[in-house]
Amino acid sequence: MMILHATSGSGHTRAAEAVAKVAARHPRVGEVINIDALDYTNAIFREFYSGMYEQMVTRTPDLWGMWYETSNEPWKSDKMRLMLDKLNLQDLVKRITDEKPDIAVCTHFLPAEIISHIISKGLVDTRLAIVVTDFYVHAMWLSRIFHRYFVAHEESRAHLEMLGFPGERVTVSGIPIDPVFTETHDPAALRAAYGIRPDLPLILVSAGAFGLDSAEDVVRMMKRLQTKVTVAVVCGQNTELRERLQTFVDKSACDYPIYRIEGYTEAMHEWMAMADLFIGKPGGLTTAEAMTSGLPMAIYQPIPGQEEHNSDHLLEFGAAIKCSEILTLPYKVDKLLQDEPRMAAMKMSALELAFPHAAETVVDTLVDNMKLSPHNLTVHTG
Repeated sequence: MMILHATSGSGHTRAAEAVAKVAARHPRVGEVINIDALDYTNAIFREFYSGMYEQMVTRTPDLWGMWYETSNEPWKSDKMRLMLDKLNLQDLVKRITDEKPDIAVCTHFLPAEIISHIISKGLVDTRLAIVVTDFYVHAMWLSRIFHRYFVAHEESRAHLEMLGFPGERVTVSGIPIDPVFTETHDPAALRAAYGIRPDLPLILVSAGAFGLDSAEDVVRMMKRLQTKVTVAVVCGQNTELRERLQTFVDKSACDYPIYRIEGYTEAMHEWMAMADLFIGKPGGLTTAEAMTSGLPMAIYQPIPGQEEHNSDHLLEFGAAIKCSEILTLPYKVDKLLQDEPRMAAMKMSALELAFPHAAETVVDTLVDNMKLSPHNLTVHTG
């Protein structure tokens, strides 16, 4: 089984890692290869795909949102994209045709497009699975030749069916997350192990997903809470952010909130398991992890486009609140924390939206359907 992603945002990579971890221990799967498609191209194309995305969503999110919406017309630019991708990904084509995988799982649309093309040319006989890593299926994810789609929820399947995709080839699996999120934890025992007070609500802030200024604003606003809380701030790999936030906390002498500033952690599943509320951006993987943890979300500054669609889904089902203005964040969080029935209902809604075994569903479905022939989608492109 070959699993392909592209490092354009971390979610595609994390989904690929989750599928790879499950596939590696499946008794009917032999070799598992997990590769980044952008490792098989030139520096300019890699920067275009990865670096430009990061720059746009952090510095010019409105411009990114405009591109997201204007490019969301099915089959409008697929031929042009394919021509550009073929030109820059010949090494990827060679790797795939050399390996000749029985199953190819793509958690990003870039390698999916390439594999669909080489299947059509008879260069490889593989079963192409496309795993959509957001709650909405953008036009970039559409592929004419495929074996199976895996989507986050029923509405996405309905969306694909309306576009002419056969429903029997679309599996509602949820978004694949690391199997560690399915482990059962005792929140009280975890809090004791981490030195977190058991009598206060724990707010988990994913600061690494924000820019420097936005992350600082969120942490500063927590000082305005009327509710006594512990605030755990996870900064990821951003050491500058961690140092600035720690300096702020050290200088702000106050009893509450109690701050914990953390750097990169491989125990996000434990932090989510013991938290009461998550403040952050609704990326597809982060959202799937939070829902599996039964963790309500307070959404702040979603990226225009995919994260706004993810926000809509969470808000529709009552698993999140959204704060568009930083000055009202303390008010909205206070109001929520002081409403125990609503908090309980949001936790239940989160669990109802969860697909904790999505990665297992992807692998099991593909292994069980090894004899499935490819589907060649015929569409009218105008």
